[in-house]
Amino acid sequence: MHQSANERKRKILLTFSVSINIGLLGYFKYSNFFVENINEVLALFGLKNIVWTKLILPIGISFYTFETITYVVDVYRRVHTPLTNFKNYLLYILFFPKLIAGPIVRFHDIADQLEDQTLNDTPDNRLIGLYQFIIGLAKKVIIANHLGEHADIIFGMNNENLGASLAWIGTLCYTFQLYFDFSGYSDMAIGLAKMVGFQLPENFNNPYIANSVTDFWRRWHISLGNWMRNYLYIPLGGNKVNAKRLYLNLGIVFIASGFWHGASWNFIIWGAYHGMFLILERLFLLKWYQKLGNPLSTFISFFIVSIGWVIFRIDRIDPLMSYLKQLFNLHQHTNYPVDSEFLTYFILAVCSSFFAYFSWGKKIQCSFYQANYAFQKHLIVGGISFGLLVLSIAFITAFNFNPFIYFRF
Repeated sequence: MHQSANERKRKILLTFSVSINIGLLGYFKYSNFFVENINEVLALFGLKNIVWTKLILPIGISFYTFETITYVVDVYRRVHTPLTNFKNYLLYILFFPKLIAGPIVRFHDIADQLEDQTLNDTPDNRLIGLYQFIIGLAKKVIIANHLGEHADIIFGMNNENLGASLAWIGTLCYTFQLYFDFSGYSDMAIGLAKMVGFQLPENFNNPYIANSVTDFWRRWHISLGNWMRNYLYIPLGGNKVNAKRLYLNLGIVFIASGFWHGASWNFIIWGAYHGMFLILERLFLLKWYQKLGNPLSTFISFFIVSIGWVIFRIDRIDPLMSYLKQLFNLHQHTNYPVDSEFLTYFILAVCSSFFAYFSWGKKIQCSFYQANYAFQKHLIVGGISFGLLVLSIAFITAFNFNPFIYFRF
């Protein structure tokens, strides 16, 4: 494809390659979903169901399929030449830190590193990578796992008995679990990559301090947003279309993004939910947010996103609607044991999520992730990291709840 000057031939080769990749993803991830839904329709008409052997989802297929697609599309667009060594191609697809939980690395962002790691393979990068890995591990096992256990308990209760207070405790626990679990895995992946000479793109940028849903998607799962923009939204026409087509493109992209997360109707609804708010913000909400100011617009955005995570979490429609109803059921109250241990982890999650909302917090964060490291700084950050590592190992040893939530994706 790279060597050919015939545009028609190049498009045929591109279509063939992308079709194979999408086909494999569709077969393994979505065939069960489509067969189940077809059988439900057939049952309405009293027809015989399709007999189907349910497939097991290969771990990480959503992530590495998108990377195989970006490889051929980048070569087709002549953004970068194809790799000459097949081992380097395997390294790009199967690079273990990012394989099962991202970030989704576009080929042209890492192509040069696949052939030469000497630029990033420095003692400083190895140490900084170790610090970032430990920070990610601490996010996962200290914050996400503890709040996730409470989220599982509340979401597992009978929805009719919740009431608003308990429903919101469960929602907020899951909201913070998802962020610290996912950003923790991303930090571990990026840190591991730095330790072996690779620079992967950051995947999260304080998403809960966003002042709109549009801003949230610039900060949440950045690698997925970049992929969707470059390989779906722009080919659909991007912003260079009339208003109606623009809103249609946004709807398509976010429904596709939701469906990418899992083969279930709740993911499609979740994607449409976010797409709807992006359209509304382009129409008038962004102007309202500007008048309200940052603190209030951040609160509204966090509220919208948190409700979205309920849709994301509950995969059956009836329980989903019941839980959403309980979020606003102010006439019922159910007691929940809110002890000092739970409050500690919850307050830690809130403070960590909104730490960078303030200029001093952002300065400290930038100092850790971006600035150069002098010897004294290595001693300070290294000491903190060692303490977090010991704590994390202790929690892993003592705490039995350690879910791998990306299996659904």
